[in-house]
Amino acid sequence: MTRTQLIKPRIRELLSRELPPELVRMIPKHWVRIGDVLILPLRPELEPYRHRIAEVYARVLGVKTVLKKGKIGGEFRETNYEVLYGKDTVTVHVENGVRYKLDVARVMFSPANVKERVRMAGVARPGELVVDMFAGVGHLSLPMAVHGKARVIAIEKSPYTFRFLVENIELNRVQDRMTAYNIDNRDFPGEDVADRVLMGYVVRTHEFIPKALSIAKDGAIIHYHNTVPERLMPEEPFETFRRTAEEHGYRVEKLNELVIKRYAPGVWHVVDDIRVFKR
Repeated sequence: MTRTQLIKPRIRELLSRELPPELVRMIPKHWVRIGDVLILPLRPELEPYRHRIAEVYARVLGVKTVLKKGKIGGEFRETNYEVLYGKDTVTVHVENGVRYKLDVARVMFSPANVKERVRMAGVARPGELVVDMFAGVGHLSLPMAVHGKARVIAIEKSPYTFRFLVENIELNRVQDRMTAYNIDNRDFPGEDVADRVLMGYVVRTHEFIPKALSIAKDGAIIHYHNTVPERLMPEEPFETFRRTAEEHGYRVEKLNELVIKRYAPGVWHVVDDIRVFKR
């Protein structure tokens, strides 16, 4: 806290020597730090000075690389952020005793989801089998293996992201209970195997509900993430899950619902914990 309070005036002081006063008032007051890489939101007016601004933030905050915040998109939720300062965009981010290695310029990792990652560390039980259908670099399932001592099957379709998932399993020394598959989760052959299923995806998650149900054991818990327009809450996203499950011959029970964060104006990222029963 003290360091942050001291940092901001120093950044402002350095940039005020080079930028017009009206632009100094626009420099970012907030940023995202992942390991030793900084993600900086920049207003269009600051574009001509973006590289110098990034250099000042890097030196004052002690990071090796600064990226310009951009849009996340595509099937693999890739970032494609612009590098403003430095070259190396690969870093190791340590959070809650878990080490995440990733390429911040290309692989999505949301610090705003920290509470959910910490929560997953607490819900997992030793020895239970968790299937993570959208593993990424192990965002949600690494805490389950590290802290919960759960056995994890982590599925990640993107070959590039998969490389970091494999490295993170080794970095956290959970090779004995965590296995990674570089496949589309719909091609995963296991049925009726999981005590717990992670569906940490957004926008299109509902398309994968039938596969999640086939992977789950009778009485398993599915952590179902999706994005929901505010006008459809609180019925959604559970109503879509319930309807799909019943169409496939399952009975479901909502155990818990949490709002993760704002995804877009009027749209929220929500997670439902749902117990599923085979009829």
